[in-house]
Amino acid sequence: MKEDFLNYQAQTTPHPLAMEISHAKGSYIYDSNNKAHLDFVAGVSVCSLGHCHPKVVTAVRKQTEHYMHVMVYGEYIQMPSVEYTKLLASFLPSPLQSTYMVNSGTEAIEGALKLARRFTGRTQIIAAQKAYHGNTMGSLSLMGFEERKSAFRPLLPDISFIRFNSTSDLQKITQKTAAVVLETIQGAAGFIVPKKEYLQNVRKRCDEVGTLLVLDEIQTGFGRTGKLFAFEHYNCLPDILVMGKGMASGLPVGAFSASKKMMACLQDNPKLGHITTFGGNPVIAAASLATLKELTKKTLIIETLEKEALFRKLLVHKHIKEIRGKGLLLALIMKNKAVADYMILACKEQALILFWLLFEPKAVRISPPLTISKEEIERGCAIINSVLDDYTQ
Repeated sequence: MKEDFLNYQAQTTPHPLAMEISHAKGSYIYDSNNKAHLDFVAGVSVCSLGHCHPKVVTAVRKQTEHYMHVMVYGEYIQMPSVEYTKLLASFLPSPLQSTYMVNSGTEAIEGALKLARRFTGRTQIIAAQKAYHGNTMGSLSLMGFEERKSAFRPLLPDISFIRFNSTSDLQKITQKTAAVVLETIQGAAGFIVPKKEYLQNVRKRCDEVGTLLVLDEIQTGFGRTGKLFAFEHYNCLPDILVMGKGMASGLPVGAFSASKKMMACLQDNPKLGHITTFGGNPVIAAASLATLKELTKKTLIIETLEKEALFRKLLVHKHIKEIRGKGLLLALIMKNKAVADYMILACKEQALILFWLLFEPKAVRISPPLTISKEEIERGCAIINSVLDDYTQ
């Protein structure tokens, strides 16, 4: 299987981890030898309810018995996507009441960019340095990390950058700016949280010049930071909210929400302003609906902050310089890249799954399922501390 994997499936790095998967359940991934690996990554913040949550599996199974695909997005009335978008709207503040479902987070960013330019009639987009919004050409254009995008130029024109958390840079937002696109918490840069009132100041500046604020909550959404969406922590309401990852507990999905008036811009002049074959797929929507119901009817989101506190209490070690992030979106900042690499690979041998971040080589990702138990947190942290105790370089 490994030989076929390397020969026939396109790779993204020269040295993939290449663990052969048998199955996954709850907080564990099982390899082909049926060895259980405690998952502190959750598919990179995707499996909000753990692996194969029974409510999600049941919803998917039931929907497949009715239909799996009947028409491109927005033409037929399909109950799962209608019920999902209605329920989502009930948890979002006005005017974020209209949601366009797509296939991934990066596609949701693409849709948000088109919507911002179409609604404002402006062209300039401002993003943040060290931003990550996806890897399609529009999303890549917003990436604030030249090393990873230079090979693919030319990209979208009229893109400018500001420093995240820099209030002085906000004067770069002008009446030429269609939208400012920010991650509510910067992910690939090392889980950088906004400073006090920073996002409020961004909102204020956007209002002054008639610019739209787009918040990318692809990774921070659906309870991961202790609120359904992270912007709720910072008293900053976006004009367009982008989401994905944890939305469907493991199935491919993305979405962007805005006002009904704004979203109507994609209906005409031109018609079919944004279209997708599989966006709003009924099976994916059923999984999204089951996930949102489960997240909002129990105490999982509130417990996220309690579990964060437990991680911070247990992970105190001389090799850990800092813990960044919020809720169950945490980055252990090590003293250098060598320690981070060692820890991830050594923990893998101890059946604990950790992972890297894209732009911060000293960081180790911790983003487990929101359903992870306190006992599992304690067990995983004990492995991390033991591995770091053995580090001698």
